[in-house]
Amino acid sequence: MSAEATNPSTPGPVTPGAYRRKGRPRIDLRRLGRAALLGPAARDRLPDAIGHVAEAHRAHHPDADLEPLRRAYVLAESSHRGQMRKSGEPYITHPLAVTLILAELGAETTTLTASLLHDTVEDTEVTLDQVRAEFGEEVCYLVDGVTKLEKVDYGAAAEPETFRKMLVATGNDVRVMSIKLADRLHNMRTLGVMRKEKQERIAKVTRDVLIPLAERLGVQALKTELEDLVFAILHPEEYEHTRELIVGNAAHGGDPLTEIVENVRTVLREAGLQAEVLIRPRHFVSVHRVSRKRGRMRGSDFGRLLVLVNEDADCYGVLGELHTCLTPVVSEFKDFIAVPKFNLYQSLHTAVAREDGEVAEVLIRTHQMHKVAEAGVIALGNPYTPGADDPAEGERADPTRPGWLSRLLDWQEAAPDTDTFWSTLREDLAQDKEITVFRPDGGALGLPEGASCVDAAYAQYGEDAHACIGARVNGRLATLSTVLKDGDTVQLLMGQDPASEPSREWLEHAHTPAARIAIQRWLAAHPSPSPSEEPADGPAADGFAERFAVDPAAGGAARFAPEGPAARPAANAVVDQPGASVRLAGCCTPVPPDEITGFAVRGGVVTVHRVECAGAARMKSVGRAEVGVRWGDTTECRVTLVAESFGRPHLLADLTEAIAVEGVAIVSATVEPPSQQRVRHTYTLQLPDAAHLPALMRAMRNVPGVFDVSRAQHQAAAAQ
Repeated sequence: MSAEATNPSTPGPVTPGAYRRKGRPRIDLRRLGRAALLGPAARDRLPDAIGHVAEAHRAHHPDADLEPLRRAYVLAESSHRGQMRKSGEPYITHPLAVTLILAELGAETTTLTASLLHDTVEDTEVTLDQVRAEFGEEVCYLVDGVTKLEKVDYGAAAEPETFRKMLVATGNDVRVMSIKLADRLHNMRTLGVMRKEKQERIAKVTRDVLIPLAERLGVQALKTELEDLVFAILHPEEYEHTRELIVGNAAHGGDPLTEIVENVRTVLREAGLQAEVLIRPRHFVSVHRVSRKRGRMRGSDFGRLLVLVNEDADCYGVLGELHTCLTPVVSEFKDFIAVPKFNLYQSLHTAVAREDGEVAEVLIRTHQMHKVAEAGVIALGNPYTPGADDPAEGERADPTRPGWLSRLLDWQEAAPDTDTFWSTLREDLAQDKEITVFRPDGGALGLPEGASCVDAAYAQYGEDAHACIGARVNGRLATLSTVLKDGDTVQLLMGQDPASEPSREWLEHAHTPAARIAIQRWLAAHPSPSPSEEPADGPAADGFAERFAVDPAAGGAARFAPEGPAARPAANAVVDQPGASVRLAGCCTPVPPDEITGFAVRGGVVTVHRVECAGAARMKSVGRAEVGVRWGDTTECRVTLVAESFGRPHLLADLTEAIAVEGVAIVSATVEPPSQQRVRHTYTLQLPDAAHLPALMRAMRNVPGVFDVSRAQHQAAAAQ
């Protein structure tokens, strides 16, 4: 059987309150079960057993056709007849309870019809073909979406693969997950007859998978009750402590929230604003979180004020009156109307304080916002009703399919096995906050909080992101490891070489399953060569191995030495000291027309530095006397340039070619090992004319992949 139950007479913990319409009594499932056993009613009237479902449904949809519900109940009752739950109740009470949960939340008729039938294909002789013939393709799709895979066929993988199947079905129709959430809620409510180990196993899956899905679909009414039920099973001692806090607060007189509500009502009435002001008690888990955060609980901590108005503009009118007439807690203000949460939630959040220190949190929203806040996608009705704007007959255009679901469906296709899918799904769903970043073309990418440029690349380009060489974030160059913030603009820089490959380092910065799985698949298909197979100079040498040698002093960097003797630096600086020889400092490599200064060192040599050089400043600080120097008539000079680039094949060849085209000789070059796909090249160059330096630096910057070229600024030696 797909649903478990408890005997209501079995003592257990206090069950957190379920979401019910105000004034509606709790349904007696035993009585409904007995009514079901009496058999279906006449064809021309609704069976008594689903009268409560019909009443709840008509409260949201007054003109709904109840005939499909009648026929679905008749089929469900006859097919489940004789089956009993573990509590001894007729099995039909379970689909009735699940359907009532959805009806209370405002689900439309098709969802309720499928809910009544959701276990028939799994647990009875009814087939999908029969459901399709009797109720149509949509109901058949929903029933199939929530039907479990058989353990006989899938073994231990049955549960993970059932969730995979259900999520894929949800990608086409979010109502599949709505039925599953209501199904799990009723099973969690009635879990008491199960063994403790099984209760805990079901509660953990509910915590890790179904509660995050309820949050992401915006179904807060189901999410909060599921949280409380899981809390009671997995943390019974903390649950009992929280229950005592709630009971103790209720026993005290003079609820401060009641007094604040009256103040708020008076303020809004005097301002001429029509609003309904209610106290919204916190559920168990919320009280537990507040108690952990604040320590001693105050009376106003056990609930929040809910202000309901008719129009969006009234929300801001209420906010203005509250902040004018009461003392606002500015740090508590959040505007989820202008910027809705990714799960459809809209509301204004604020807090007001009394003189005695009591602080009340206030939620301000319209009645429609409140409906969506409670029921999420369920409150949207049927988003698949055919219309003139549909792209094609029979094609589903799902306006409720959020970005996180699209990403989940993309990466699950690439998950190589059940274990990877199951563990990755839990990790993905644990990331419960989302950011939006923008592309330069105006498009947007939804990413989990903490995502990096690596994640953005794979979200935008899929496996083509292997060729990504860098990014610009808000117009500035950034490494792929850069963590993105909500509202950032991201331009991804893609290499042109189809053989480009991802770096193993990217895994350290990949936050999304799509990025991690794509990188891992590529690395598994392209194992790194062993040290004996790796070329001595590595990929950075790029065909120039005969001109490079590994220099231990340079940390393993590849150093370039041109053939033949190295040219000596041109002494085109003149020193005002007879008999002294001149040497241009390597720390700042001065060239005309830099402002220069000199310092005498051993052997009658004067080193020439740029005036702003850190080495020159250090020698001044230790008392070295400056020697006057100036540029002579010789235009030839030597300079050291540093090129910062993104790693890509053939980059070194392109840079050296650009330098050669400018007529400049390379005296030496060092290419440091790549780090986070960034490579640092250091060139010592002999220029025939110092005036040509700006043009040379521009030519080097124009090489694809190079993002900066600058004059070298080495650390000067302690003594010259």
